[in-house]
Amino acid sequence: MNTVEPIRDKSLILDFSDYLKCKRERDYVLFNFGIYSGLRISDILPLKVRDIRNADFIILKEDKTGKITRVKINDKLKEIIKKYIIGKRDYEYLFPRSQGKSVPISRQRVWQILNAAAKEFEYKDKIGCHTLRKTFGYWMYKKTGDAATIMDIFNHASENVTKRYIGVNQD
Repeated sequence: MNTVEPIRDKSLILDFSDYLKCKRERDYVLFNFGIYSGLRISDILPLKVRDIRNADFIILKEDKTGKITRVKINDKLKEIIKKYIIGKRDYEYLFPRSQGKSVPISRQRVWQILNAAAKEFEYKDKIGCHTLRKTFGYWMYKKTGDAATIMDIFNHASENVTKRYIGVNQD
């Protein structure tokens, strides 16, 4: 498995976000959902509108660990979600496939979306589904310097694992 990197350039995050917004609203919301929530893509894709409508927190059972997690939805993400779900039914997936709304997009499709954006901006670092989660952790660490909280959010065994995961050891 290839190791991917967080996006370390705030301007590039904004560029990706704007690019995706112009391409497709679903992809824009997905990108922002990932970088603002820190959830794994495997936990984001199964979400339905009812899971986040008027919510302050996302509460779910993590696919990888089986643990129950509670993630605060920050104000920026709330604003994005509120606009995105207008007119959507509670039973719909947040990030549906183009053909039929009864199935969410795949991890592979998310990878394709992210790599198309990376290609557009000639982004040279390896990018993938974990880039969103790593970007969340990287910028939270840059803002707070608090690896312990990020370790708890990510359910990592140690601060060293978390630092290595978000790429701050390399900086």
